[in-house]
Amino acid sequence: MDTPTVAFAGSTDPEAPLVVLLHGRGSHEREIITLSEHLPRSSAYASVRAPIAEGGGYAWFANRGIGRPVTSSLRTGMDWFRTWLDTVAPPTRDVFLVGFSGGAAFAGGLLLDDPGRYTGVAVLYGTLPFDAGVPTTAGHLEGTPVFVAQGDFDTVIPRELLDRTWEYVTGASGADATARRDPVGHGIAPQALKALAAWLQADR
Repeated sequence: MDTPTVAFAGSTDPEAPLVVLLHGRGSHEREIITLSEHLPRSSAYASVRAPIAEGGGYAWFANRGIGRPVTSSLRTGMDWFRTWLDTVAPPTRDVFLVGFSGGAAFAGGLLLDDPGRYTGVAVLYGTLPFDAGVPTTAGHLEGTPVFVAQGDFDTVIPRELLDRTWEYVTGASGADATARRDPVGHGIAPQALKALAAWLQADR
């Protein structure tokens, strides 16, 4: 895989918290970077283009069904991403992942693969990648801040996967969970975006 194409916004301070924005399937880095306009100005933002061309945009992994990554494809993408991340953010820097839809599943995979690497992870309108080679055992995310936002009327991500994600994050995982559902479909509710901004600024 090639070196990632990345869009940057926000603070240029190399010690500022780095918020990595991960777009949905068929989208691109220039679309999700606009979220930074509604998030804390004190943070640095990097929006990474997914590595697989698909549908006029890009995807993080091959699917075996909506929200169900092919294990080998997810692993390849995660290793590629981590190689990039380790060049821009040393382990001493706070790193948050914010993923939407397919990007939420990818962010969840990265979190489950190495919970200690991230200061917090937001799973927006998507599912964790269950049954895709990353651990989802009880207590695996003990104390890790995880933000989950879902839409009551989301018909894109299978409801069983949304419910399983909600139940695992707020229950067995042991995560420090912030979770909300809003009366929207497969799109970010304004109230959820405000809550995400507050979550990114919370003392930890």
